[in-house]
Amino acid sequence: MALDIRGCGTALVTPFAKNGTVDVDALRRLVEFQLREGINFLVPCGTTGETPTLEHEEYVGILRVVVQEVKRKVPIIAGVGGNGTKKICALASEVETLGVDGILSVAPYYNKPTQEGLYRHFAAVAESTKLPVILYNVPGRTSSNIEPATVARLAEIPNIIGIKEASGSITQQMEVLARVPAGFLVLSGDDSFTFPLMALGGVGIISVISNEIPRQMVKLAHLCLEGKFEEARKLHFQLLPLMQVNFIETNPIPVKAALAMMGMIEEIYRLPLVPMKSENRAKLEKVLTEQGLLQAQKV
Repeated sequence: MALDIRGCGTALVTPFAKNGTVDVDALRRLVEFQLREGINFLVPCGTTGETPTLEHEEYVGILRVVVQEVKRKVPIIAGVGGNGTKKICALASEVETLGVDGILSVAPYYNKPTQEGLYRHFAAVAESTKLPVILYNVPGRTSSNIEPATVARLAEIPNIIGIKEASGSITQQMEVLARVPAGFLVLSGDDSFTFPLMALGGVGIISVISNEIPRQMVKLAHLCLEGKFEEARKLHFQLLPLMQVNFIETNPIPVKAALAMMGMIEEIYRLPLVPMKSENRAKLEKVLTEQGLLQAQKV
Protein backbone atom coordinates (compact mmCIF):
# COMPACT_ATOMS: atom_id res chain seq x y z
CA MET A 1 0.00 0.00 0.00
CA ALA A 2 1.78 3.11 -1.27
CA LEU A 3 2.15 6.15 0.96
CA ASP A 4 5.09 8.49 0.56
CA ILE A 5 6.17 9.56 4.02
CA ARG A 6 9.91 9.60 3.53
CA GLY A 7 11.77 12.54 5.00
CA CYS A 8 10.45 14.51 7.96
CA GLY A 9 6.97 14.61 9.42
CA THR A 10 6.01 16.80 12.36
CA ALA A 11 4.31 15.38 15.43
CA LEU A 12 2.12 18.44 15.83
CA VAL A 13 1.49 20.03 19.20
CA THR A 14 -2.09 20.91 20.11
CA PRO A 15 -2.28 24.62 20.96
CA PHE A 16 -4.71 25.58 23.70
CA ALA A 17 -6.22 28.99 24.39
CA LYS A 18 -6.09 30.67 27.79
CA ASN A 19 -9.59 29.38 28.55
CA GLY A 20 -8.35 25.82 28.03
CA THR A 21 -10.07 25.09 24.72
CA VAL A 22 -8.28 24.05 21.54
CA ASP A 23 -6.89 27.18 19.89
CA VAL A 24 -8.10 26.54 16.34
CA ASP A 25 -6.63 29.76 14.94
CA ALA A 26 -3.19 28.92 16.33
CA LEU A 27 -3.50 25.38 14.97
CA ARG A 28 -4.26 26.73 11.49
CA ARG A 29 -1.22 29.03 11.71
CA LEU A 30 1.01 26.18 12.82
CA VAL A 31 -0.10 24.05 9.87
CA GLU A 32 0.47 26.95 7.48
CA PHE A 33 3.96 27.43 8.94
CA GLN A 34 4.78 23.75 8.46
CA LEU A 35 3.62 23.79 4.84
CA ARG A 36 5.47 27.02 4.11
CA GLU A 37 8.69 25.54 5.52
CA GLY A 38 8.45 22.46 3.30
CA ILE A 39 7.45 19.70 5.74
CA ASN A 40 6.99 16.30 4.09
CA PHE A 41 4.01 15.09 6.13
CA LEU A 42 2.10 15.91 9.32
CA VAL A 43 1.15 13.78 12.32
CA PRO A 44 -1.62 15.43 14.38
CA CYS A 45 -3.14 13.93 17.52
CA GLY A 46 -0.17 11.90 18.66
CA THR A 47 1.54 11.95 22.05
CA THR A 48 3.04 15.36 21.28
CA GLY A 49 -0.51 16.59 20.68
CA GLU A 50 -1.55 15.67 24.25
CA THR A 51 -4.18 13.37 22.76
CA PRO A 52 -4.95 11.48 25.99
CA THR A 53 -6.37 14.74 27.38
CA LEU A 54 -8.58 15.51 24.36
CA GLU A 55 -12.32 14.95 24.28
CA HIS A 56 -13.48 12.92 21.29
CA GLU A 57 -15.09 15.96 19.68
CA GLU A 58 -11.85 17.93 20.06
CA TYR A 59 -9.84 15.09 18.54
CA VAL A 60 -12.11 14.87 15.50
CA GLY A 61 -12.19 18.67 15.21
CA ILE A 62 -8.39 18.91 15.17
CA LEU A 63 -8.13 16.35 12.38
CA ARG A 64 -10.78 18.17 10.36
CA VAL A 65 -8.94 21.48 10.73
CA VAL A 66 -5.63 19.95 9.65
CA VAL A 67 -7.25 18.28 6.65
CA GLN A 68 -8.89 21.58 5.66
CA GLU A 69 -5.62 23.50 5.93
CA VAL A 70 -3.40 20.95 4.20
CA LYS A 71 -5.62 20.60 1.12
CA ARG A 72 -3.83 17.41 0.05
CA LYS A 73 -0.46 19.17 -0.20
CA VAL A 74 1.22 16.62 2.08
CA PRO A 75 0.10 13.34 3.68
CA ILE A 76 -1.62 13.46 7.07
CA ILE A 77 -1.03 10.58 9.47
CA ALA A 78 -3.49 10.67 12.35
CA GLY A 79 -2.51 9.42 15.78
CA VAL A 80 -4.88 6.58 16.69
CA GLY A 81 -3.83 5.13 20.02
CA GLY A 82 -5.01 3.86 23.36
CA ASN A 83 -5.01 0.63 25.29
CA GLY A 84 -8.32 -0.98 24.41
CA THR A 85 -8.22 -2.80 21.08
CA LYS A 86 -11.95 -2.58 20.40
CA LYS A 87 -12.02 1.19 20.97
CA ILE A 88 -8.95 1.76 18.82
CA CYS A 89 -10.42 -0.29 15.98
CA ALA A 90 -13.60 1.78 16.12
CA LEU A 91 -11.56 4.99 16.12
CA ALA A 92 -9.43 3.82 13.18
CA SER A 93 -12.60 3.11 11.23
CA GLU A 94 -14.01 6.56 12.07
CA VAL A 95 -10.80 8.41 11.19
CA GLU A 96 -10.92 6.81 7.76
CA THR A 97 -13.92 9.04 6.94
CA LEU A 98 -12.13 12.30 7.84
CA GLY A 99 -9.78 12.56 4.88
CA VAL A 100 -6.48 11.55 6.47
CA ASP A 101 -3.98 9.43 4.57
CA GLY A 102 -2.90 6.96 7.24
CA ILE A 103 -2.77 6.26 10.96
CA LEU A 104 -0.01 6.05 13.54
CA SER A 105 -0.93 3.59 16.27
CA VAL A 106 1.05 3.32 19.48
CA ALA A 107 1.54 0.07 21.36
CA PRO A 108 -1.12 -0.30 24.08
CA TYR A 109 0.13 1.29 27.27
CA TYR A 110 -0.22 0.08 30.87
CA ASN A 111 -1.66 -3.32 29.82
CA LYS A 112 1.87 -4.65 29.05
CA PRO A 113 0.72 -7.20 26.45
CA THR A 114 2.86 -10.14 25.40
CA GLN A 115 4.36 -10.24 21.92
CA GLU A 116 1.43 -12.38 20.77
CA GLY A 117 -0.95 -9.85 22.30
CA LEU A 118 0.79 -7.02 20.45
CA TYR A 119 0.59 -8.96 17.19
CA ARG A 120 -3.11 -9.68 17.56
CA HIS A 121 -3.82 -6.11 18.65
CA PHE A 122 -2.18 -4.51 15.62
CA ALA A 123 -3.59 -7.15 13.28
CA ALA A 124 -7.06 -6.21 14.52
CA VAL A 125 -6.36 -2.50 14.07
CA ALA A 126 -5.13 -3.09 10.52
CA GLU A 127 -8.21 -5.16 9.72
CA SER A 128 -10.50 -2.38 10.97
CA THR A 129 -9.37 0.16 8.37
CA LYS A 130 -8.39 0.45 4.73
CA LEU A 131 -5.86 3.13 5.65
CA PRO A 132 -2.12 2.43 5.81
CA VAL A 133 -1.00 1.79 9.39
CA ILE A 134 2.30 2.89 10.96
CA LEU A 135 3.24 1.07 14.17
CA TYR A 136 4.61 3.18 17.00
CA ASN A 137 7.06 1.59 19.40
CA VAL A 138 7.94 3.75 22.43
CA PRO A 139 8.62 1.46 25.42
CA GLY A 140 9.58 4.38 27.66
CA ARG A 141 5.95 5.52 27.60
CA THR A 142 4.05 2.27 27.09
CA SER A 143 6.02 -0.27 29.18
CA SER A 144 5.79 -2.71 26.27
CA ASN A 145 8.30 -3.23 23.49
CA ILE A 146 7.34 -4.33 19.98
CA GLU A 147 10.26 -6.68 19.40
CA PRO A 148 11.88 -7.01 15.96
CA ALA A 149 10.44 -10.49 15.37
CA THR A 150 6.94 -9.15 16.05
CA VAL A 151 7.53 -6.18 13.74
CA ALA A 152 8.58 -8.63 11.02
CA ARG A 153 5.37 -10.64 11.49
CA LEU A 154 3.25 -7.50 11.38
CA ALA A 155 5.06 -6.30 8.25
CA GLU A 156 3.46 -9.22 6.41
CA ILE A 157 0.02 -7.60 6.83
CA PRO A 158 -0.54 -5.59 3.63
CA ASN A 159 -1.69 -2.29 5.13
CA ILE A 160 0.89 -2.21 7.93
CA ILE A 161 3.52 -0.28 6.00
CA GLY A 162 6.01 0.99 8.56
CA ILE A 163 7.07 1.71 12.12
CA LYS A 164 7.99 4.76 14.14
CA GLU A 165 10.83 3.28 16.16
CA ALA A 166 11.51 5.01 19.48
CA SER A 167 12.91 2.16 21.54
CA GLY A 168 16.08 4.16 22.20
CA SER A 169 18.13 1.11 21.22
CA ILE A 170 20.19 1.35 18.06
CA THR A 171 20.72 -2.41 18.28
CA GLN A 172 16.97 -3.03 18.18
CA GLN A 173 16.60 -0.59 15.31
CA MET A 174 19.28 -2.46 13.35
CA GLU A 175 17.48 -5.73 13.99
CA VAL A 176 14.21 -4.25 12.76
CA LEU A 177 15.89 -2.98 9.59
CA ALA A 178 17.48 -6.38 9.02
CA ARG A 179 14.21 -8.31 9.44
CA VAL A 180 11.58 -6.25 7.62
CA PRO A 181 10.94 -6.62 3.88
CA ALA A 182 12.12 -4.10 1.31
CA GLY A 183 9.76 -1.15 1.17
CA PHE A 184 8.70 -1.36 4.81
CA LEU A 185 9.21 2.15 6.20
CA VAL A 186 11.36 2.47 9.31
CA LEU A 187 11.18 5.99 10.75
CA SER A 188 12.95 7.36 13.79
CA GLY A 189 10.77 8.37 16.71
CA ASP A 190 13.60 10.29 18.39
CA ASP A 191 15.05 13.43 16.85
CA SER A 192 18.57 12.60 18.01
CA PHE A 193 18.39 9.16 16.34
CA THR A 194 17.47 10.58 12.92
CA PHE A 195 20.99 10.58 11.53
CA PRO A 196 22.18 7.19 12.84
CA LEU A 197 18.94 5.38 11.97
CA MET A 198 18.83 6.82 8.46
CA ALA A 199 22.50 5.97 7.95
CA LEU A 200 21.49 2.36 8.62
CA GLY A 201 18.61 2.43 6.16
CA GLY A 202 15.75 4.25 7.85
CA VAL A 203 13.68 6.54 5.65
CA GLY A 204 12.86 9.46 7.91
CA ILE A 205 11.78 10.96 11.21
CA ILE A 206 8.52 11.77 12.94
CA SER A 207 9.91 14.77 14.72
CA VAL A 208 9.15 16.90 17.76
CA ILE A 209 11.62 19.71 17.11
CA SER A 210 10.31 20.18 13.58
CA ASN A 211 7.46 22.02 15.29
CA GLU A 212 10.14 24.68 15.78
CA ILE A 213 12.50 24.07 12.84
CA PRO A 214 10.71 22.14 10.09
CA ARG A 215 12.97 23.33 7.29
CA GLN A 216 16.17 22.24 9.03
CA MET A 217 14.80 18.81 9.96
CA VAL A 218 13.55 18.27 6.41
CA LYS A 219 17.03 19.16 5.19
CA LEU A 220 18.66 16.70 7.61
CA ALA A 221 16.38 13.87 6.54
CA HIS A 222 16.82 14.54 2.83
CA LEU A 223 20.59 14.80 3.08
CA CYS A 224 20.48 11.31 4.57
CA LEU A 225 18.12 10.04 1.88
CA GLU A 226 20.51 11.40 -0.76
CA GLY A 227 23.50 9.71 0.88
CA LYS A 228 25.16 13.05 1.72
CA PHE A 229 26.23 11.85 5.14
CA GLU A 230 29.15 14.22 5.74
CA GLU A 231 26.86 17.23 5.32
CA ALA A 232 24.11 15.49 7.29
CA ARG A 233 26.49 14.74 10.15
CA LYS A 234 27.49 18.39 10.38
CA LEU A 235 23.85 19.48 10.52
CA HIS A 236 23.03 16.75 13.05
CA PHE A 237 25.63 18.05 15.50
CA GLN A 238 24.55 21.64 14.87
CA LEU A 239 20.98 20.73 15.88
CA LEU A 240 21.88 18.28 18.65
CA PRO A 241 21.64 20.82 21.53
CA LEU A 242 18.11 21.67 20.42
CA MET A 243 17.24 17.98 20.13
CA GLN A 244 18.49 17.38 23.65
CA VAL A 245 16.91 20.39 25.36
CA ASN A 246 13.50 19.59 23.88
CA PHE A 247 13.47 16.47 26.05
CA ILE A 248 14.82 18.02 29.23
CA GLU A 249 11.34 17.46 30.63
CA THR A 250 8.47 15.29 29.46
CA ASN A 251 7.43 15.88 25.86
CA PRO A 252 5.59 18.08 24.86
CA ILE A 253 6.35 20.44 27.76
CA PRO A 254 9.60 21.86 26.32
CA VAL A 255 8.41 22.10 22.71
CA LYS A 256 5.29 24.00 23.73
CA ALA A 257 7.38 26.31 25.91
CA ALA A 258 9.72 26.88 22.97
CA LEU A 259 6.87 27.65 20.58
CA ALA A 260 5.46 30.09 23.12
CA MET A 261 8.86 31.82 23.41
CA MET A 262 8.89 32.03 19.61
CA GLY A 263 5.47 33.73 19.65
CA MET A 264 3.63 30.90 17.94
CA ILE A 265 1.25 29.65 20.65
CA GLU A 266 0.10 30.31 24.19
CA GLU A 267 2.00 28.20 26.69
CA ILE A 268 -1.00 26.24 27.94
CA TYR A 269 -0.96 22.57 28.96
CA ARG A 270 -3.60 20.20 30.21
CA LEU A 271 -3.09 18.33 33.43
CA PRO A 272 -1.29 16.18 34.27
CA LEU A 273 1.27 18.20 32.29
CA VAL A 274 2.45 21.43 33.91
CA PRO A 275 4.84 24.27 32.92
CA MET A 276 8.59 23.75 32.98
CA LYS A 277 10.75 24.23 36.03
CA SER A 278 12.43 27.63 35.98
CA GLU A 279 15.95 26.21 35.75
CA ASN A 280 15.00 24.07 32.75
CA ARG A 281 13.20 26.99 31.12
CA ALA A 282 16.42 28.99 31.34
CA LYS A 283 18.35 26.18 29.64
CA LEU A 284 15.74 25.98 26.88
CA GLU A 285 15.80 29.72 26.32
CA LYS A 286 19.61 29.69 26.13
CA VAL A 287 19.63 27.03 23.41
CA LEU A 288 16.84 28.72 21.47
CA THR A 289 18.82 31.96 21.56
CA GLU A 290 22.01 30.22 20.40
CA GLN A 291 20.07 28.62 17.53
CA GLY A 292 18.69 32.01 16.51
CA LEU A 293 15.07 30.98 17.06
CA LEU A 294 13.93 33.70 19.40
CA GLN A 295 14.29 36.12 16.52
CA ALA A 296 12.17 33.88 14.31
CA GLN A 297 9.24 35.50 12.60
CA LYS A 298 5.91 34.82 14.26
CA VAL A 299 3.54 32.67 12.24
